[in-house]
Amino acid sequence: MALGPTDKRILSLLQTDARMTNQTLADEIGLSPSPCWRKVRKLEEDGVIQGYRAVLNRKKIGLGVMVFVRVTIDSHSEADARRFEQEVAALDDVVACYSIGGDADFLLQVVAPDLDAYAEFAMAVIRRLPGIKEMQSMFVLKEIKALAAWPVKA
Repeated sequence: MALGPTDKRILSLLQTDARMTNQTLADEIGLSPSPCWRKVRKLEEDGVIQGYRAVLNRKKIGLGVMVFVRVTIDSHSEADARRFEQEVAALDDVVACYSIGGDADFLLQVVAPDLDAYAEFAMAVIRRLPGIKEMQSMFVLKEIKALAAWPVKA
């Protein structure tokens, strides 16, 4: 799907403030409200805009520890990998999971209230996932730049 400059501007603005009124959005991009609303609806229908959500401060909701976990699995069969992916997708403490290339198979982003809670989760849950061969935890010491918005360039 090709996105035009107006579509990209809409996406950029909505990532900054999804609660922006249609009138404000229309004013910002130089359209009248009706065509602006139709463009937003089209972006939603096409799956470019997948939803709207609040961005929370993880520390203020009691999630003081963030860990990236590199995981290598025993078997690389499609069925085993899919089973691992399904198990990981069901874990609330795993906020993101990526299949990666290189010396590991998956990269998990995990949050926990504290180090003790992470240690318990790592040992009781992650290590018990099907097919785990090896895992390595990398603790976030300082969050320099978290994902706030995808770069949408005009």
